[in-house]
Amino acid sequence: MESTLADRYTVDRPELVTRLRAVLPTNALLAEEEAMRPYDCDGLTAFRQLPLLVALPENEAQAQAILRICHDLRAPVVPRGAATGLSGGATPHPDGVLVSLAKLKKIIAVDPLARTAIVQPGVRNLAVSEAAAPYGLYYAPDPSSQIACTIGGNVAENAGGVHCLKYGLTVHNVLRVRGLTIAGDIVEFGNAALDAPGYDLLALLNGSEGLLAMITEVTVRLTPKPELAQVVIASFDDVRKAGDAVASIIAAGIIPAGLEMMDKKATHAVEPYVNAGYDLEAEAILLCESDGTPEEVAEEIGRMRAVIEKSGAAGIRVSQNEAERLRFWAGRKAAFPAVGRLTPDYLCMDGTIPRRRLAEMLEAINALSIKYALRCANVFHAGDGNLHPLIMYDANQPGELDRATAFGAEILELSVRFGGTITGEHGVGVEKIMLMAEQFSLAEIDTFHRLKAAFDEHGLLNPGKGVPTLARCREYTQARAGTAAASARP
Repeated sequence: MESTLADRYTVDRPELVTRLRAVLPTNALLAEEEAMRPYDCDGLTAFRQLPLLVALPENEAQAQAILRICHDLRAPVVPRGAATGLSGGATPHPDGVLVSLAKLKKIIAVDPLARTAIVQPGVRNLAVSEAAAPYGLYYAPDPSSQIACTIGGNVAENAGGVHCLKYGLTVHNVLRVRGLTIAGDIVEFGNAALDAPGYDLLALLNGSEGLLAMITEVTVRLTPKPELAQVVIASFDDVRKAGDAVASIIAAGIIPAGLEMMDKKATHAVEPYVNAGYDLEAEAILLCESDGTPEEVAEEIGRMRAVIEKSGAAGIRVSQNEAERLRFWAGRKAAFPAVGRLTPDYLCMDGTIPRRRLAEMLEAINALSIKYALRCANVFHAGDGNLHPLIMYDANQPGELDRATAFGAEILELSVRFGGTITGEHGVGVEKIMLMAEQFSLAEIDTFHRLKAAFDEHGLLNPGKGVPTLARCREYTQARAGTAAASARP
């Protein structure tokens, strides 16, 4: 479906084209529909929108010139990286310029003593670890799309990954960000030191979804590679036992390097695709990784096994070598494409709940699957309660996209009611924008708007994303109240 971004802008397209062509190389500005069509969506393919223009800067100076022209002509700007995001955060604006930063892909420096790397926003996540590998270092955040997703997008969405429980999200692994305001001014957030004076604007920029600044350079923290890593894979004949095992592991004071959960539908999708060696009879499996020195790993694996056995696991295996460990993780990381082989379309949701309510949420999702007559496979960053239900549908079948969207909205509403949040790492984008009113009050959303205005007075950077207008919040709240009242009538 076409996206329905609320605000429209009056932009003089011919003048905008003329001025942009004056500052960009030949072929760095796309204006024809056929050339722009590959940029009409990000990973949330259900929402598509052609931009007014597409710009492909090759360096910071060109990006700066683009922003100054757009600011002068009051043209919206949507920054874009590899477009692997799943919430529509890089969906173009029909009246604006989509600025792809894919050509800014230099690794500027790797400092093995300081354990840092300075990279441009178009550098792939995995490429940072590959550049750091000769020094025994790597970049810890590892989203499933790490072979394709870029650092700029990771910062914009505060990306996580299967090892974020121990090593943190992007925000915990970024020291400094250089960027441009919508007016084209250069700004820097954070620095190479452990702390910086004043407000923590670096944390503010992480997860800001392109609403505050366009990222042009990032300094990331590198982590020493552990001497050894092993994975415990545990099978459960009941999802509640698996959910309780997750809570028990954390309650025992164990912080695994990774703690992931997959239900039976997910393992049945993955196993023929990857041959990971999963137990296909299990209702749910856990992947629990320990890393460190051999002595540390042996001790932690023993403690995890004891907790898992006490939680009622039907089977437990420990990876015996690095190839087997990687194979176990390959199955989890391939869950999204594996499910894509089973269905024409799917929505990947992204809520977060307290760990103790994982089993309750799985049971609720199964009930919603029956209610909406749609299949759903579940993969969780279980250690931090981050859900990724994969709702399968066929957009060619009338009504299925609407049912899938309603299904996903109910999952996120439940996440809030369970004491969690509507996103863990994918961001709000256009997909969840109205659900912000489910989690935040009008006063809180007004504060978000005032913060946005401090950076972007005219609302030109990525408009229509992340934070709904107050008017739309009121409409949503009134509609929700009306639905609740109708449901309460005898």
